[in-house]
Amino acid sequence: MPSTHAMAATAISFTFVAVTVDQYKYPFELGLMGAFLFSALVGLSRIYTGMHTVLDVIVGSLISGLLIVVTYPTWDFLDGLMLTSPWCPIFCIVVPLLLCYNYPKLDWYSPTRADTTTILAAGAGSIIGCWMSNHYLAKYSAEVVSPSVTAESVFTGLLRFLVGVGFLVVIRQIAKSMALRSLCSWYKVSIDDRVAKQQTEIEVPYKFITYTSVGFSATVLVPLLHKILGLN
Repeated sequence: MPSTHAMAATAISFTFVAVTVDQYKYPFELGLMGAFLFSALVGLSRIYTGMHTVLDVIVGSLISGLLIVVTYPTWDFLDGLMLTSPWCPIFCIVVPLLLCYNYPKLDWYSPTRADTTTILAAGAGSIIGCWMSNHYLAKYSAEVVSPSVTAESVFTGLLRFLVGVGFLVVIRQIAKSMALRSLCSWYKVSIDDRVAKQQTEIEVPYKFITYTSVGFSATVLVPLLHKILGLN
């Protein structure tokens, strides 16, 4: 309690609609329906797999909905702060990492901690990547130009997607392997010991390192790779 999957699905889908509806030409009602469908499917999947109760999912969605409403007026300010503040990278590492170590507090093992760490780490890595791009690579622009849909643009978009995803899979595997091996060596346990890998002192840092790397790569390294390959 609550379902972090339901929280993430609700937050991601509805904030996506809120920030894109004025930049892209599509019906607001259609975007709202898509956001509701996505968050509902994620919530139903958690109930179907037995990971959460109906109440867990409802509370998770309501919490995210409340946070969206309360924080919406500050989004532009926070966005600018996260892109320009010199404290951003430190904040994005320390705060999510502390949250991962302290949630959830259970007397038994649950995959909830790993899921929470994955979500927070990917977000932290993405924000740090955007901060670095804003400072050292290319300035982000609020103006978005929708390209015309042609066979060439569709092919290029598909190729960009496949290259990006393939690169992230490699980064994830490398980061996971290095982090897991280092931590298992430090705590003197076998890398094949499933129970040992579920311990907080191993699971949290290795998940955090892995998905921070993925988030950072998605916002910095993948765009650079696209530029090198001429897939801008």
